Amino acid sequence: MNSIKEGYKQTEIGVIPNDWEVKTLGEIADIATGTTPPTNNRKNYGDEYFFVSPADLGNGKYILDTEKKLSRLGFNVSRKYPANSILFTCIGSTIGKSGISKNELTSNQQINAVLPNNSFSSDFVFYYLNLISSKIKSGASEQAVPMINKTEFAKTTITLPTSLAEQTAIATALSDADGLITGLEKLIAKKRNIKQGAMHQLLQPKEGWEVKKLGEFLNYEQPTPYLVSDTEYNNNNQTPVLTAGKTFILGYTNEEHGIFNNLPVIIFDDFTTAIKYVDFPFKAKSSAMKMLVPRNEKVNLRFIYEIMQQIKFPLGDHKRHWIGEYQHIEIDIPKSPEEQTRIATILSDMDAELSALEKKLEKYKKVKLGMMQELLTGKTRLV
Repeated sequence: MNSIKEGYKQTEIGVIPNDWEVKTLGEIADIATGTTPPTNNRKNYGDEYFFVSPADLGNGKYILDTEKKLSRLGFNVSRKYPANSILFTCIGSTIGKSGISKNELTSNQQINAVLPNNSFSSDFVFYYLNLISSKIKSGASEQAVPMINKTEFAKTTITLPTSLAEQTAIATALSDADGLITGLEKLIAKKRNIKQGAMHQLLQPKEGWEVKKLGEFLNYEQPTPYLVSDTEYNNNNQTPVLTAGKTFILGYTNEEHGIFNNLPVIIFDDFTTAIKYVDFPFKAKSSAMKMLVPRNEKVNLRFIYEIMQQIKFPLGDHKRHWIGEYQHIEIDIPKSPEEQTRIATILSDMDAELSALEKKLEKYKKVKLGMMQELLTGKTRLV
């Protein structure tokens, strides 16, 4: 039997510091459920007061705006929550989305609120609910629309320091981590906008450019020899399995045969026309993927990829597009290979910077999750 470290005690939900306690939400706070003013009276709605729905939560700690607002009339007939209330979605697929109110507001009935008092830090409880949100979601009633009613939500068990100062110190540390993440997200958004502007300017046809069809630059390979056989992926394996869609890397396989090595390459989803530029060995998952490779050594594949990102292709029937339509699309391209290379290098460098920032962001998020698991359970103390 494992011994309990000095200064800690065993409880029904695990080992916690001696000066922490196990409480239900209902023991530390009043729990309220939102209401929706009658929608048949347009006078209930306006632009004065926040009316929160699940769509307005999960975008950061504080609720900064709402999709719909109420008039004074609508606000006065609604269940109001004071500032520093914790709003938590308790119905549907978005169970767990949450936020803290900066001002008095109201919500629809899909949301339960933990109303503030002087015995706990709203920020601490907000972070704790984020830590256990998946556990709360797993306890939702099994019906067509999963739901956690107010009574069940009030039974949610949390651990917290008896000292309000320690609760505040923990919440402040996690808020600081949030600040780093938010700042990096804003920087990434700014860099993306700068790249979009640069693409628009650099890829705008100029004197000395010519019109060509995509198929004049690219050959295609079918994915059949490179399709993965076993979809039991493992992150400890070496070879990524790719899709041209948003997910991109589906997982990692240990299969050693049929690995695509003719790099770099553009992978093209023949149904959706989604593309990715790939410069590392991989296997494919979809038989609808085509590998687009340069027709000759004079083709700057990176430049062609950047041009393809600007194409707005109207999707119609669910059919394959490359052979019949997409390869015949006309593009404007510099006659000079040097100009193609210069433009491609600028945009590639911007992508590399964005990729580095995105990796840094993922690292920050993992660090914050580790902090939550340490600080909110008392394994690491801020006393």
